Amino acid sequence: MGRRTPLFDLHTRLGARMVDFGGWDMPVHYGSQIEEHHAVRRHAGVFDVSHMCVVDLAGERARPFLERLVANDVGKLRTPGKALYSCLLNEAGGVLDDLIIYYLDERFFRVVVNAGTRDKDLAWIRAHAVPFGVEVTERTDLGMIAVQGPQARSLVEGLLPPDPAARAAVMALAPFNGRAIGGWFVARTGYTGEDGFEIVLPAVEAEPTWVALNERGVRSCGLGARDTLRLEAGMNLYGNDMGEGTNPLESGLAWTVAFEPAGRDFVGRAALEAIRARGSLARLVGLVLEDRGVLRGHQKVVVEGVGEGEITSGTFSPTLEKSIALARVPAGTGERVQVDIRGKLLAARVVKPPFVRHGKVLVS
Repeated sequence: MGRRTPLFDLHTRLGARMVDFGGWDMPVHYGSQIEEHHAVRRHAGVFDVSHMCVVDLAGERARPFLERLVANDVGKLRTPGKALYSCLLNEAGGVLDDLIIYYLDERFFRVVVNAGTRDKDLAWIRAHAVPFGVEVTERTDLGMIAVQGPQARSLVEGLLPPDPAARAAVMALAPFNGRAIGGWFVARTGYTGEDGFEIVLPAVEAEPTWVALNERGVRSCGLGARDTLRLEAGMNLYGNDMGEGTNPLESGLAWTVAFEPAGRDFVGRAALEAIRARGSLARLVGLVLEDRGVLRGHQKVVVEGVGEGEITSGTFSPTLEKSIALARVPAGTGERVQVDIRGKLLAARVVKPPFVRHGKVLVS
């Protein structure tokens, strides 16, 4: 038996198919993954993300601690509620995890890390926090749900705690910002390519909130739809598109590495500078399969005259009705490649992700 979120009993009552995901018992779908996918693209869906780990960081030196810990520039966080996406690196420049940091005040930051790396991340964060005197608190008392889709925010509005001014402020949040309201923390972030809210709330409130969303027409969605949605949106998945053996410069995440200011010595900086100086970096690209077949992780990508690459994430796209993938390919890869699927070389087109955002197909 794996770990369980506060919503486990509800998932089973709703008839979800449960699977192991990073040591957690999680719903993969509630009957139709395709219908759940389309519900998010066209209306609204709700996901259980309580397996993600919420970590609160408190102390006078919380900012310099994060400046050392992560590759992105924490100096961008100056407005309360502002969020920053970054990678947590090892000394070799490999990706220990990707995470989101919320700035609440100069002594208080909130970090959300992945479920499968939870224990490893906590140990790493705590070890590096000691010299800075930063208090690290794992918030096991909280649940977390994501409501995504073009109608998601309007459907959440009526469930927000009854403070008119705070409600108005939440509804006015810009993307990648969050705000506390009552005992909730509501952020306009997500992992599907659609608008919506992620809500961190007391664990005991997770189930009644989910039920209330269902009553408003928000569809229960599982990990299956979450994966097809995130891949259509061109968003990396830890353990597939990046990991300890890969660096962000070759994982489509160079934009999350801030080499300026030059004096900031974040963990992994020296290794990334050496990798960058060597040049001829592999790159993460999107693929659209032009022949019949399904793209899957670890399939070989053949680049004529250049070399070979590998698919890191692949799936059938319900929106495009084609097979799509993210793949790490050699420098010099052009617009056409072939993918080895069960010994057959099938034609694929190289595109720039995302494939779909806000309901619109972005590749021809």
